[in-house]
Amino acid sequence: MKDKIVEGTTTVGITCKDGIVFATERRATMGNLVAHKVAEKIFKIDDHIATTIAGSVGDAQSLMKVIGAETSLYQMRNNDEISVKAAASLTANILRSGPMYVQILLGGMDEDEPSIYSLDPAGGMIKDNYISTGSGSIVAYGVLEDRFRDDLSVDEGLELAIRAIRAAAERDTYSGNGFLVAKVDKDGFEMLDNEKVKEILDKI
Repeated sequence: MKDKIVEGTTTVGITCKDGIVFATERRATMGNLVAHKVAEKIFKIDDHIATTIAGSVGDAQSLMKVIGAETSLYQMRNNDEISVKAAASLTANILRSGPMYVQILLGGMDEDEPSIYSLDPAGGMIKDNYISTGSGSIVAYGVLEDRFRDDLSVDEGLELAIRAIRAAAERDTYSGNGFLVAKVDKDGFEMLDNEKVKEILDKI
């Protein structure tokens, strides 16, 4: 039987002029039961690549391990880090070989070029400037559509991502229990601590 935790969730990914931003809430659900209140939905794949997950925890955790291993193998074989597009294509191929009950946002930095891809359970892959997945995505998209600009900085992107997740958590019963927020820029991957997230929340 598949793990049904995290059927409903909200994740957001934003491409900024100097990096990418990911944000999620932390609630994990099984039907109408709040199963966990501290779910991890953002994963570091490499210093320059990160992902968010929505869907089955079991499938997502398995997929993250495979992507991490394949990324490391690529670097060993080629003596170079994998590009964001290649990592997304690799993930899409894994999903096509055996569909998993997950929806993935994968993004990062190739030198000075940020990008984000959305991957569906069957391996479909789409690049976009901003993406939201999960049951709260309709609400999150309303905020993103209204406030996104092509020249957003990472700092502005962090504010927008948190604003979108906050709006979704207020209207979607499957989303809530706090925030996970991360960025990837020229300095690499960083998961924001609770104090930094609180500072942004107080500001907006």
